[in-house]
Amino acid sequence: MRIVTYNIRKGVGLDRKRDPMRILRVLRKIDADIVVLQEADRRLGKRPSALPLEMIRGETDYQIVDHAGSDVSLGWHGNAMLVREGLKHDSTDRVDLPGLEPRGAICTAFDGMTVVGTHLGLLRFHRHQQMERIRDLVGGDASRPALVAGDFNEWSETSGFEPWEDMFDVLRPGRTFHAARPMARLDGFAATPVLNILKAGIQETDEASIASDHLPTWIDIERETHAGTGAEDRQSADNGP
Repeated sequence: MRIVTYNIRKGVGLDRKRDPMRILRVLRKIDADIVVLQEADRRLGKRPSALPLEMIRGETDYQIVDHAGSDVSLGWHGNAMLVREGLKHDSTDRVDLPGLEPRGAICTAFDGMTVVGTHLGLLRFHRHQQMERIRDLVGGDASRPALVAGDFNEWSETSGFEPWEDMFDVLRPGRTFHAARPMARLDGFAATPVLNILKAGIQETDEASIASDHLPTWIDIERETHAGTGAEDRQSADNGP
């Protein structure tokens, strides 16, 4: 199963053009089974989707998972999830996260595997509180298959994920920000050890490098019948699917 996380900056590219079709073309090339988006809704009013809902339905084979905060939104606090047509999900949830800024997380269960999408805060103190809330959201049990995908907003290469250390393996496959000149691994995944990470990478095509200020990052996983993942698999990364 392939999962991609992508901060789309409300569909506004580095050329300052709002081009939702460009975002969908980038996603089409990655060909993920589950798409986790951040900044998928605009900020004002009822927070309309940055990607027109009818465009998603008409131009892709994705279904919209219902996490929306209004009838015109795609997601919750800008977090949204799309799934390949025919991929069934069992339940959904959405929560507010602690901190000064309005932040949230969305949660979907797929045949016993939990996938969480989030966009963590700018301050580490708040991020740690938010990580603890997400840990509680998925049950706090490392033996259950769970994956967190999102913009973690952590600039450090060596620290910042302490609340997740005994539950998740954190993987940030490559530098995703700033898309024009990537220097920071802000986006990535946190997986419980019962998920086997097969491959991971970033999408650094010409179009992806201008479509948003973040590059999309993706991961290929399978569920294991035993705990643990190989260290080599956890460290694998390349520059395209």
